[in-house]
Amino acid sequence: MPRALSTGQSSQLYVHDLASGRARLRYSSPDILFEAPNWSPDGRELVVNADGRLWRLGADDGDLVEVPMPGVEYINNDHVLSPDGATAYVSSEDGHIYAVPFRGEGGIRCITTDKGPSFRHYLHGVSPDGATLAYIGMEILSAGGTRTNVYLLDLATQQERQLTDDDFPDDGAEFSPDGEWVYFNSERGGGERGHAQLFRVPTAGGEPEQLTFDERVNWFPHISPDGRRIAYVSFPPGTIGHPENRDVIVRLREADGTTADVMAFLGGQGTINVPSWAPDGSAFAFVAYPVAG
Repeated sequence: MPRALSTGQSSQLYVHDLASGRARLRYSSPDILFEAPNWSPDGRELVVNADGRLWRLGADDGDLVEVPMPGVEYINNDHVLSPDGATAYVSSEDGHIYAVPFRGEGGIRCITTDKGPSFRHYLHGVSPDGATLAYIGMEILSAGGTRTNVYLLDLATQQERQLTDDDFPDDGAEFSPDGEWVYFNSERGGGERGHAQLFRVPTAGGEPEQLTFDERVNWFPHISPDGRRIAYVSFPPGTIGHPENRDVIVRLREADGTTADVMAFLGGQGTINVPSWAPDGSAFAFVAYPVAG
């Protein structure tokens, strides 16, 4: 079932402006728990999920407007838009990825092949040319637990290619602006269980390269359109997974490897799960979940 707000809690959508260094509160709701903002390619709208559905929201004003998805089960917070803005790709709770007309014109298609009930697809990225999706494939193991790896899906042929093939927990696979890399978070950096750091791997295949090396638990790298910065959410040391309602920090990593804190707040799951940069690179969006009092 979709997540819900607790008593006294609200969802707050912020847009962080790079030029001013300030985060502007764009939208707040005490009733609906929305998650995972990204942008339409024209920069006019933000896109979030809430109550298992997909919603549009004007970048500057207006209220939430539902994107029709008849026949699609509840979606989770993994959704991206095609570069031309015509299609929203969403991960459904049935374990598959669907192509949904963003403006409500045309049919809805399931674009992943059925690998059985023990395999689930979690979408995170679309290539700059719109031809390929990056997703995390989760295998539910018969002995218990799960195994996650990074996959690419060719939209024209539905052929898939596995970029990682190991037992390290991976998540958040997203393309670089030039399409040459897939960025993701992983526990492959060593240390204790749950200690995720940021990595990237060539789309052509190869060994992952580690990007962060700190004591915090770092998730969901989102690369700015010029490729110079990475926005991500950082959890306290010792965090397992990416839970909700934790004290987190949204951070920016510069090309030289230095990092800066943008904002600290109650958040976590849903804060910044999907590509969240404005198309012109001037800002990025994230969600906080404060509790009154």
